[in-house]
Amino acid sequence: MTFVDWIIVGIYAISTLWLGHYFGRRQSSTKEYFIGSGSMHPMLIGVSLFATLLSTISYLAIPGEISGKGPIYLTNYIAYPFVFLVIGFVILPVYMRNRVTSAYELLEERLGVSVRLLGATMFLMLRLVWMALLVYLTAKAIAIMIGAGPEAVPWIVLVTGAFAVFYTTLGGLRAVVITDLIQTILLYGGALLVIGTVTWKMGGFGWFPTEWQGDVWDAQPIFSFDPATRITVFGSLMSVFFWMTATMAGDQVSVQRFMATENAPKARRALAVQLTVSMIVGATLGLVGLALLGYFQVHPELLPEAGALNDQADKLFPHFIAFELPPVITGLVVSGLFAAAMSSIDSGVNSITAVVMTDILGRFDRKPATAKESVSYARRLAMVIGAVVVLLSTFMDRIPGNFMAVTNKVVNLLTVPIALLFIFALFVPFANVKGVWAGTLASVSTALLIAFSGVIFGMDPVTGLPPVTFQWISPAAAVVGLTVGLIACKLFAKEKSS
Repeated sequence: MTFVDWIIVGIYAISTLWLGHYFGRRQSSTKEYFIGSGSMHPMLIGVSLFATLLSTISYLAIPGEISGKGPIYLTNYIAYPFVFLVIGFVILPVYMRNRVTSAYELLEERLGVSVRLLGATMFLMLRLVWMALLVYLTAKAIAIMIGAGPEAVPWIVLVTGAFAVFYTTLGGLRAVVITDLIQTILLYGGALLVIGTVTWKMGGFGWFPTEWQGDVWDAQPIFSFDPATRITVFGSLMSVFFWMTATMAGDQVSVQRFMATENAPKARRALAVQLTVSMIVGATLGLVGLALLGYFQVHPELLPEAGALNDQADKLFPHFIAFELPPVITGLVVSGLFAAAMSSIDSGVNSITAVVMTDILGRFDRKPATAKESVSYARRLAMVIGAVVVLLSTFMDRIPGNFMAVTNKVVNLLTVPIALLFIFALFVPFANVKGVWAGTLASVSTALLIAFSGVIFGMDPVTGLPPVTFQWISPAAAVVGLTVGLIACKLFAKEKSS
């Protein structure tokens, strides 16, 4: 990176702090701090939700997955219309009738305080680990782009986390949502600039593949009875459908944004914006992966290191940014990567703070007495949460797999079990506490067994793959958890009546 590139990154970082300060001056209550007083524009909320769920990991993982494994991942977006129907017309109308700051308030009314605390605790564990992984992988990528060694990763983690936490602490959800819009523009622009640069360097669209790249890509069938097959079209669709539905239905990051809109139709509009932007940006990042594949096949001497292209696919994007983009464009793309990291950190910190303040401190009457004191306390709590994330990030190098596999292992472990709590609470009339706990334990156990099946049962000595691929984590956790929970609820209901 040149001096001009550093200036661009610096301007972006300082601008986010100014936005946090600007919105922070207007806050007088935790309602404004956490949900923007419940009157924010659906377009902004939809873009913010997209930016939060994309993150730097996806920004890097999608091009790496497409260039190193094949384009089947892009069929995921076929599941999005079904996600919209389920969330928009089944889940959101119920949620928007119950205006809450924390989604987990809804659980106590139907199933008691233990289930509410169970949901809140699982959310805290999920988001803390997710943000720690995000910060760690982002720092590794940025280290490659600026030509720094592994010793620079902790410092990059510290700087990235500090900026995100500071403007979130100051500005609350409004600052998060506005910066998410800027971050989305930057990261999408960065992807377009990479495609444009590759096209210019190759004198046209010769990088676009006209046949299956069998020497690089995996076999990716439509369906397979072998659970070890890494990616299939059917399995990928099921994984995305269950994960997206669970995330929208049970993750405080999503529910908090829906609550920031005025009513169910506007929340549905925000959801439509989020899914549409996701498809557009995801398809563009897929083209980035194809462009990088074509470029490095023509110029293998420019690969990050010696060896097969598919073995280093996750490094192609950051390596190209660092060594192949012209000045100014490099700064813009690095700002986009930096932005994607902060968009997930800011949202996670704000949502975690809301859950701690509402479900733990508020539930047991530990919150400050006045609104002004509550906002001040929430800001201090956000700082502490940011510090915990930075500390946890030092342990993230112990999770095996490429960006895509690691991401799925982390985000799928608790996402479905959390959503199942809401399904039982809001849609199962005979649900009871014991039955829901049984279903949750079964769901979490299933997710853990699949995510770490290679560690637990051993890797295949020929293929090097685990016995069950990561794409089955969400579907299996949903089916097992729901089945066990329904049976247990019926049994405990009979036990109670007798």
